[in-house]
Amino acid sequence: MVASPLISHPERLPVIATREGEPPVPAERLLPAALRDRFANPPIWQPEIAVEHGLSRLGQAVLPRQAAVLVPLVERDEGLTVLLTRRTAHLSAHAGQISFPGGSREPEDPNPVATALRETREEIGLNTEHVEVIGTLPDYVTGTGFRIAPVVGLIAPPFALQADRQEVDEIFEVPLYFLMDPNNHQVRLFKWVVGERHFYAMPYPRPDGGEFFIWGATAAMLRNFYHFLRA
Repeated sequence: MVASPLISHPERLPVIATREGEPPVPAERLLPAALRDRFANPPIWQPEIAVEHGLSRLGQAVLPRQAAVLVPLVERDEGLTVLLTRRTAHLSAHAGQISFPGGSREPEDPNPVATALRETREEIGLNTEHVEVIGTLPDYVTGTGFRIAPVVGLIAPPFALQADRQEVDEIFEVPLYFLMDPNNHQVRLFKWVVGERHFYAMPYPRPDGGEFFIWGATAAMLRNFYHFLRA
């Protein structure tokens, strides 16, 4: 079978559906104490997306590489925000995309939490002492060959960041309530010669104009996070 080609300009693709009408996560569930309790006493729920759409076209011989990301929730006075990065354009995987800090598991990493914390420290300079890990979300398998474990952590300011300019072009924050509101969740469509691919997008306005185009694996994991908090 033929794998889906890389999408170079996802923001130009048509919106074929939105999730307007689905309820947002209640504000009281977006508080640090509520999130700690939710992970300590998880509800019965199912992730919406565990495998990237179209991955079956890659064939059965592909064994995903283990990876982990940190979903950093920053405790700001106005509410929790999600810290995200924009990757540099020259990277071999997910170049130029918006993503959580994270990367491939190394032999010295005993578990996905260790991978997420190490990669976060290397990519954006966030020291482990500032991260309170409160839980994990189900793995997400990408079409580029990664099985990603999302590790959720609370980040208490003040903290200093230093981006690794070989990997990260930009670091920014998006309010958690924005990402947990389905009114901001789009479904877009990419067609090519032998198939098509649907993916989520959550565009967020930039302070200086334009937008941060959150899509693909990052948007899918956020969509799963939404279902976890809504359950």
